[in-house]
Amino acid sequence: MTISLSLDALLDPKSVAIIGASSTPARIGGRPIHNLLAAGFKGSIYPVNPKYSEVQGLPAFSSITDVPGPVDCAIVAVPAVDVVETIRACADSGVRSAVVFTSGLAEIGEQGAEIQKRIIAIARDAGMRIVGPNCLGVAVPGKQWYGTFASYPAMKLTRSGNLGIISQSGAYGSHLYMVAQSRGLGVSHYVTTGNEADIDVAEVIEYYASRPEVKVIAAYAEGVRDMTAMRKALAKTHAARKPVIFMKVGRSMVGAAAAASHTASLAGADALYDALFTQYGVYRASTTEELLDVAYACQFGEFPKGRRICLQSISGGVGVIMADAAEAAGLELPALPEPAQQRISQLIPFAGTRNPVDFTGQALAQPELIEEISDLAISSGSYDSYVIYIASVASSPLTRDAVAAVYERVRRKHKHQPLVLSLIMATPEDRAHYEKLGMPCFEDPSLAVRAMGALSYFGEAFERKLPMRTSLRPEGALNLPQAPIDEYQAKRILASWGIPVADDRLARSREEAAAAWSEINEAAAMKVVAAEILHKTEMGGVILNVSSAEAAAEAYDTLMQRARTAHPEVSEVAVLVTPMVKGGVETVLGVINDPLFGPVVMFGLGGILVEVLHDVTFRLAPFDEAEARRMIDEIQGRAVLDGVRGAKASDIGTLVSALSRLSFFAAENADKLASVDVNPFLLLPNGAMALDALVITKVNKEA
Repeated sequence: MTISLSLDALLDPKSVAIIGASSTPARIGGRPIHNLLAAGFKGSIYPVNPKYSEVQGLPAFSSITDVPGPVDCAIVAVPAVDVVETIRACADSGVRSAVVFTSGLAEIGEQGAEIQKRIIAIARDAGMRIVGPNCLGVAVPGKQWYGTFASYPAMKLTRSGNLGIISQSGAYGSHLYMVAQSRGLGVSHYVTTGNEADIDVAEVIEYYASRPEVKVIAAYAEGVRDMTAMRKALAKTHAARKPVIFMKVGRSMVGAAAAASHTASLAGADALYDALFTQYGVYRASTTEELLDVAYACQFGEFPKGRRICLQSISGGVGVIMADAAEAAGLELPALPEPAQQRISQLIPFAGTRNPVDFTGQALAQPELIEEISDLAISSGSYDSYVIYIASVASSPLTRDAVAAVYERVRRKHKHQPLVLSLIMATPEDRAHYEKLGMPCFEDPSLAVRAMGALSYFGEAFERKLPMRTSLRPEGALNLPQAPIDEYQAKRILASWGIPVADDRLARSREEAAAAWSEINEAAAMKVVAAEILHKTEMGGVILNVSSAEAAAEAYDTLMQRARTAHPEVSEVAVLVTPMVKGGVETVLGVINDPLFGPVVMFGLGGILVEVLHDVTFRLAPFDEAEARRMIDEIQGRAVLDGVRGAKASDIGTLVSALSRLSFFAAENADKLASVDVNPFLLLPNGAMALDALVITKVNKEA
């Protein structure tokens, strides 16, 4: 059954039963009936309560089994002790879906969780879908369907529109719905999922992706229980070019701790959600204001193809404010082409002509100047988007009509350019005029720029390919064994996947160590290698700058003695002999195999600085080289890779390839892999290599 069909009974019912119905509209069992009657719901409404023969003017029934017609959706407002029998009666009566308000189940402990499992088992056997329990319900204004105990007098003011709201939290989802109305956002669907015993946020997002009336999706969640379903849903919204604005709360460092590697300690759950959202082009909002600002701007359907923005202002000071906001939003501010600057100087000799463009208060006297300057900027072809600040000019009786006519002509000439207007003051009628022209209006110029940054984010994301779901396996690639492995083995496996590694030699005796140095014939690093010894520095297991074969033999003896002292339980110990490498930039490549997200690749500045700076970024495996390049460009220290203070630029191409291939290795070996820590991965002007590699298998971790 498709998502659309399986949720239609819930979100487009033709008949509704309210079990636990109340004659008092203020009570939880009375509110849905009051809401439906007030809204003019066109389907059948069946109150169910053995105490009454009539509820709010409607015939009432003692049991769901007494209802005379088929029921698409039952609203369940009964105590927890009665919910199992209520759901069983619904299943026996052929009810197709249920909105379960009942609380006191899985959210309070094991006993409640067992009750919840029972009702879901009954529903699944009957093919009945359930939203909740412990939810606030659903609403579809365009269908007059208000299956919620939120207050209808507040909800009814919201016009039907193209915003789909999905929230795990009923209270926050209702709040979002109410605040949306004050912004004039039309809502098409509102769903709260509560405990998510059956229907979850991911399934509703996928449903919204398939609904033509939903153009923009606003989501709230504390967490996601099924990452495969969420990735599938986000892939569908991406394919449908529907922007998803997601408030994922809980930014603390939780989960992903335990493995003995730098990668695991850096991979907080929140960072992994950021990786998910980045790969699928989901915009993460931090506040309700930001979520609704972006949703409002998205409703106009214009998404810039790039990040070059032109700022125009009637005030030089506000121009500076907007420029700061543009930088914070990751937007670029290239100067106007010289011919355009010269023309603006001719029009207004004291204007600011670069970017931001300050057309000054002269526009008060000559509104037509705004038109020519806007036309110059747009016609130059140098920009992807435009934000224009005109203060109260649009509402002043002296300039309202002239400015309105200006932007009507600008919009007719440049029909599909993303234009945002920022106004200090505007009447609802003035705002409506510009909104009909396809120009979102904001009072705060900084928020206008932030919204345009979000539109640019979506515009770029929609042009990208969807993330890979299958990896590419190189010929001769080695699989991870079902056993612990040491560094030498780890590097051999990684090398078989196309990840360059250091030219190590393995020595199992002092003679082999001397021979290995002689082959290298230059300064070498020597270190202990054993599958059971994960970190070597703490036990003195590394000796640098070994300068002769004799010194290598002595270093071998020293390292073996230190290993026996620190780890007497380890029987198989050897020594790696590796040429010392001068210069280069140390980075870190890593993988954490998260229980929810699966294998996730990390990249950042390497060495000990990764622990201090936490300048790292993540991606869900697998991913291609284009995604790897975006990943690299995200770190704050990115400029270091291009060469600083006379240093040569690093070989970014090799790094890009290594990251993508590491993601393939991780995805293909997810059943056996716990984590990978390549630190440092040394970048050189030509080439790169893993100097140290720790691969922990699930066997390692369990041991």
